[in-house]
Amino acid sequence: DDEAEKVTPASRKKSKSPAKEDKDSSSDDSEDDEVKKVAPAPLKKSVTPATKDESSDEDDDDSDEEDGSSDAEENKSGFTDDNSNWLKPKQTKKMKLMSSDEEEDDDNDEFGADAASDDDDEEMLDVERQSRLIDAEMQLEREEAASELRRTIAQQTAVFHLPTAEELEEDENRVVPPSELRARIDDVLEVLAAFKDRREPGRSRSEYIERLGQDMAELFGYLQELVDYFLSMFGPNECLEFLEASDRSRPLVVRVNTLKARRKDLAAALMKRGVRLDPLAPWSKVGLKIHESTVPVGATPEYLAGHYMLQSAASMCPVMAMGVKPGDRVLDMSAAPGGKTSYICQLMRNKGVVIASDLKPERQKATVANLHRLGVRNAVTCCYDGRKIGVLMRNSFDRILLDAPCSGLGVISRDPSVKVQRTMPDVKRCAHLQKELLVAAIDALNHKSKKGGGYMVYSTCSVAVAENEEVINYLLSKRDVKLVDTGLDFGKPGFTRFEHKRFHPSVALTRRFYPHVHNMDGFYVAKIQKLSDKRKGVEEEGKNEQTAEKALNKVEVDDAMEVEGDKSDEKKIVDAGGQHQQQNAKKKKGKKKRGSNDGARDDEGPRRKSKKISYAPRAEQKVQNVQKKKKTNAKVSKPRRMKITGM
Repeated sequence: DDEAEKVTPASRKKSKSPAKEDKDSSSDDSEDDEVKKVAPAPLKKSVTPATKDESSDEDDDDSDEEDGSSDAEENKSGFTDDNSNWLKPKQTKKMKLMSSDEEEDDDNDEFGADAASDDDDEEMLDVERQSRLIDAEMQLEREEAASELRRTIAQQTAVFHLPTAEELEEDENRVVPPSELRARIDDVLEVLAAFKDRREPGRSRSEYIERLGQDMAELFGYLQELVDYFLSMFGPNECLEFLEASDRSRPLVVRVNTLKARRKDLAAALMKRGVRLDPLAPWSKVGLKIHESTVPVGATPEYLAGHYMLQSAASMCPVMAMGVKPGDRVLDMSAAPGGKTSYICQLMRNKGVVIASDLKPERQKATVANLHRLGVRNAVTCCYDGRKIGVLMRNSFDRILLDAPCSGLGVISRDPSVKVQRTMPDVKRCAHLQKELLVAAIDALNHKSKKGGGYMVYSTCSVAVAENEEVINYLLSKRDVKLVDTGLDFGKPGFTRFEHKRFHPSVALTRRFYPHVHNMDGFYVAKIQKLSDKRKGVEEEGKNEQTAEKALNKVEVDDAMEVEGDKSDEKKIVDAGGQHQQQNAKKKKGKKKRGSNDGARDDEGPRRKSKKISYAPRAEQKVQNVQKKKKTNAKVSKPRRMKITGM
């Protein structure tokens, strides 16, 4: 009863209503049952009669303590033995409810904070949001710039170690991976960019360039002499870009044949066949660039019908620079396989005449087939040696196109064998052939054409200076020609100086195309105008001969004048001698008349002999020649015709 009395006040304090008391009692009973099942039974002390009073007093004190600590005991687990520190009771429904309430409160707080932030965002204007985004981007850029600056400083202050001869010998005995070669190339380029600060002591710039050329040749698979030649043409960084671009394939380009189709109609037909394409460029009205195709572009019905021709973008430029007109007489000296020839006929609208010549008859078969397929009717194919055309067809054409045979250093992406098959002697041989063909083409050009002709275009698919600027400079020194603007808005100007060589300033009017700059094949285009038929080399020799003849004639005339002067002196002497002889004869006659009988001599002393002047045969011959010239130069007067008057 005492225990019941002790428990009931505490329970009454906690209970707020009868319904809650029932619920609490039921929950307490269930908790007690669960605790009895889980927790061990507490040890009970035996109560003796002698100690009943003491226990009652202790119970009273305990009841008071329990009243004060009942709240704390409910929060505890309920274990009273020593195992309570490690045993955990099963979570009851009440505890779950209490924990769920706390979590809900936390969630509500978080949700309230999020809602507050959302409200703030909603309250902000668009300008504020954009400004915050810009501030965040600027902060990110500052961090990236700082990291980049630290990395750059670390790279700039580091000194690159150039491999020694011993290290290079070790590299020859092993296969150097491409990643290592590329890293070494990048390091050398960084050193060359800041050579004074980054170079290794005792090392010259030529050593770094030599090492760079060897690594590039090994990485890209070129001959060493070709890489050295490219390094002399471009800078180190640009040379690397050129070699990388030469390994990448160029986009496929087709030229629309306007004799049979229009570009928009052809583009629509090809797009229906699954071809993804775009216009080539603003400078071309007939070019289409193909990105992707599900069908072979060279075997579509449109191709077989002659609606388009597969032709690179760079090979269209020489024909555009020619500026042909309908009715012109045009010569294509290297016509096969007919791409440029058909484009010329297309621009002329099948009017006029185009002579398509090539040295090899086997190659002309493709030219004839393409011309028939494309519907060309004003072209004539022939096989002549271009070096003899200047003699066979002198002053016969209004415009000429010479796409000269070359080393192919600009189309390495289409023919990778050039990397290991072309050498510098091959380039020089091609340059010699190109000079002969160019001089012959100028001789076949008619500068007096009434159609505004007298122009020719010289082009190559090479980037070598020996095949381009040097050939043009040679022509300027041999024929009376000049360079004019090509009319192409894009492309880099030609070189006016290369190494120790200096070219004519007008060579800058020519145009160069590079794969790493224009995403086209390497090409060179020059437009030339013929001024007259004069030959500078021959004329100079003729002038020298004429000046020599004039000088010789002057000397001969002077000699003749001297001879004539000598003759006049001789006549004077002879006349004087004759008069003296006559006077002596008169004296002799007078003496005889006086009666001198002795056989005295007529003269007191020996007779005075007259001087005889001997003329050299050469001088006499010169005098005769001068007299002949005087005779031939005399004007021949013809007798006037008698006027017949009618009766």
